[in-house]
This record gives sequence, C-alpha cells and structure tokens, in this order.
Amino acid sequence: MDQTAPLADTSHQHVVFPDGMALDCGAHLPSLTVAYRTYGTLNAARSNAVLVCHALTGDQYVAEPHPVTGKDGWWDAVVGPGRPVDIDRFFVICANVLGGCMGSTGPRSARPGDGGPGTGGLWGTAFPPVTIRDMVRAQKRLTEHFGIERLFAVIGGSMGGMQVLQWAADYPDAVFAALPIATAAYHSAQNIAFHEVGRQAIFADPNWQGGRYWQGGDVPARGLAVARMCAHITYLSEQALARKFGRRLQGAPKTAGEAISLFGDMFEVESYLHHQGSTFVRRFDANSYVTITRAMDYFDLAADHGGDLTQAFHGTTTRFLLASFSSDWLFPTAESRAIARALNRAGANVSFVEIGSDKGHDAFLLDEPDFHRTIAGFISGCAVHAGL
Repeated sequence: MDQTAPLADTSHQHVVFPDGMALDCGAHLPSLTVAYRTYGTLNAARSNAVLVCHALTGDQYVAEPHPVTGKDGWWDAVVGPGRPVDIDRFFVICANVLGGCMGSTGPRSARPGDGGPGTGGLWGTAFPPVTIRDMVRAQKRLTEHFGIERLFAVIGGSMGGMQVLQWAADYPDAVFAALPIATAAYHSAQNIAFHEVGRQAIFADPNWQGGRYWQGGDVPARGLAVARMCAHITYLSEQALARKFGRRLQGAPKTAGEAISLFGDMFEVESYLHHQGSTFVRRFDANSYVTITRAMDYFDLAADHGGDLTQAFHGTTTRFLLASFSSDWLFPTAESRAIARALNRAGANVSFVEIGSDKGHDAFLLDEPDFHRTIAGFISGCAVHAGL
C-alpha cells in the first residue's frame, strides 16, 4: 500500500443521529455518526451490556480482524468466547471515538454544507476540539439507541480508561461496574509533552498542507510515522526493549573493513520503530491523531469538580476495579492509586491491583495471565451481584 496515499474509505457499521450533538467547546455538530461493532447477544432485560472503550490508536474492531490491516482484534485476548469479557455471556459494544477515523464523526467526515461531493468538503482542521466527555456523550447516545439504560460494565485501558472514569463520573446510575485500566484522572505534563512532539512532527511534514492534505491525494506520512514512533516508545519499558532488541545490529558488517552506513537501519530497535510508524500510517488519519491527542491532553477529571477528584464520584454505587502495571511509566501505578484513594474517600466499592510485568504500558494489550485472571474474577463476581 502506498504510504503517502490517504486512508482508504471503508464502510463501517454505524448509526446516525441527525440532531447532532453539543460539544464542550461550545460548538454544535449538525449531525453525529457513531461507528461501532457488537459481539454476543443482548438479553431480554438489556442488562448484560459491556462497553469497551478503546485507546488513542485503537478502534471498534476489538475482537475481529481489522478491515484495513487484516490483523486480529486489538483486545481479542480479553474479549471473546470464554475470555474474561465472555461474549457467550455478555453483549459487548465498542464504538469508534468521536474524532476518530474509522467511521465516527471526525476530521475525515464530510462537513455539512461545505462544498459537496468531489469538492474536498471534509472537516479537516476545521473539526472542533473534542474532549473525553464529548466522546462519552456520543457513546451514551449509542447505548440509548440500543435501549440500554444501565451498562453492566464499562472497561478500557489508557485513553479507554479515561473514558471509563468519565462514564462513572457523569452517568453513575448507568454503570454497574467500571474497570479503568492503566490510566489516570488527568494527563500529565510529561505525556502532554510527548504528544506535542508527535503533533509537531506531523505539522513539519511538507505534505501536511495546513491539514488539507487529502485535496492533493497525499498524507503527511513521514510526520505521522515519527509521531507513532515517539508514542510507541512510551508504551514500552526499558526492560521490554532490552529483552526484545538489546543493542543487536541488523545487517551488521561481516568484516572489520566493511563500513557501517550512517543512515541505515543499524539496530534492530530502529527497524522495529520504522515498521511501527509505516504500518500506522496505513490505518490512521493525521488530523484524527491531532484531535484525539488533544482530547487526552485536556482531560482532568478533578478540574471539572472543583479540583477535588473525590467529588467526581460522590455517592456512587458503581463497583470499581483499577489495575496498573509495575513497569508502566506512561501511566504509573501512583496515578491509579490516587484514583483508588479518591474512590475510597467517596465511599465507593473499589478494588485495586498492580500487576507485576516488565512489558510497560502495552501490558494491558498483551498476554498477561495474572491481569486476565483478575478482571475475569472481578467481572464474574459483579455478574453474580447483578443477577446475571
């Protein structure tokens, strides 16, 4: 696939809300489309629904092959028959977030009243800034579309965990159990800094064209790839990088007199990052990347409640499981502990676990048996209390 070509248009299962939606920034989307996938069967009482919230670079294809890349679902280790989120038992919903590029309203969407077919009338950089709360508000519209008044559980990691926390704060009566994984109640200055480096890499790409790159049939591929490479480093740990790659050379000189190219893929870790960047460009939109990273940066749940995180969960009856990973330096354990303390002060039913792992932030997406057993046990226990 040509890495400089725009993301291919793909048809996605979706629902359209023609009345649109008001956003936190004060803008009003004249129409709202939410793309989604579901797994399992909704019971007659509509009480067995589980909402899975995806992370920054995820999408709704949580437990099936991706229509663009053909790769397995991004969380099929957790969602599926006999998995911790068992689709033989639960009705699982996963929606592409507002601002995304897999069918939900976002920068790649046609802008109502702007041109028309063939004129390049997409939102692009004119798409209004969105927040995590806006994303959750769109998901709430989707659950109401299914006639679901109360979700059995909301679960997600990283940015998905932010959405879980926002759900629990904004709609406590609509969430029986919440599982915020490897996340935080606000985005740290360090994380904002990493995001800004990525955005500046995109803006510096000659193909950026002020965010209207699709008009020329190009994408800022180099900039978007660098943004992905930078972010991906934060998803791993030093131990994971050392174990996978160390300082091994790729195509090392065979003789002492053979020169090493200054610009070649000298180290295996370099080749790995280049691969991550190039494959990302094939499935993600640069304007969506800018929009969603900004939404994460804006997130500060306590700030919406007078600076007191406890007030965000005052009087909640939702059951919580918080999980972190010992080698995660992007969303370290201390940030999950801070949420757990706020929930305790609010009198919430909360469990917390730190999973020992050397895989870094990405551990929640990988094969971590202790993590899988923990969430499976929590979900099963909650199902008993919910009468499922």
